[in-house]
Amino acid sequence: MPPPDRVLNILRRAIDHTRRTPGRHGHYVHLQNCTEVFVGGDMHGHLANFLAVMKAADLAAHPTRHLILQELIHSEFFYPNGGDKSHQLVDLYATLKCQFPERVHFLPGNHEMAQMTGRQVSKGGQSQNSLYVLGVQAAYGDAAADICKAYHDLFRESPLAIRAANGVLCCHTLVPAKSLPTFDPMRLLDDTFDDKEYAPGGHVYAILWGRDTSAEAADAFLRKMDSDLVVTGHIATDDGFAVPNSKQLIVDCAGTPAAYVKFPADRPITHQELVAGVMLI
Repeated sequence: MPPPDRVLNILRRAIDHTRRTPGRHGHYVHLQNCTEVFVGGDMHGHLANFLAVMKAADLAAHPTRHLILQELIHSEFFYPNGGDKSHQLVDLYATLKCQFPERVHFLPGNHEMAQMTGRQVSKGGQSQNSLYVLGVQAAYGDAAADICKAYHDLFRESPLAIRAANGVLCCHTLVPAKSLPTFDPMRLLDDTFDDKEYAPGGHVYAILWGRDTSAEAADAFLRKMDSDLVVTGHIATDDGFAVPNSKQLIVDCAGTPAAYVKFPADRPITHQELVAGVMLI
């Protein structure tokens, strides 16, 4: 692992770049200088899938291509002490953000929100929150607390929705139909959120935890977001991707098979074209 002081420096630079992302308004980003978008599904610590998406995007050779990565933490990859290795993907993302600060973006999910707010998530009877911290301790020892704080700051500053000029929206999940009457998209423009927004009934909670993939929810959500199509993660799939309705595409990079999607951002596209852009790893 790199020295802790180097990791902290990279994380702090990535946080600054996140705040300065062109087209950013609070926690909403309108992509700038963008003709094509790659979106990786939820990574959950899967290093091989992360590297495969990064290689396919080949940002150095495509100066108007943007890369969006979703939900990085909480995994099934462990250190000998039992700690979760998924923090390594946050380190890699931060490095990539520093390399391409205007064209690499991170969409945190409910797992990042849970980690930074202390909301417990468990799998197989074990706290994923605790295993994550144990992994950071295994990697960085006495510096673990400072690095965890930097991770949380990065999660908190990262956007909750990213929109291409052609009306394709990327976010972690749909706001469920039951929450839409009180969901105000303008709140995503806020620079900071009160604690209540991360709890059930809050705006951040609604856009990170919902599992309503009905056509009605997708239509109503997209109308509120002034968008035409949406790429999400959050929901595990057997095939690496899923098409639950005529406006939404789910991509999943947590296992095998995994999928990402590439689509043009400089012209209108149909849902069929969006789905045709799915690539399997």
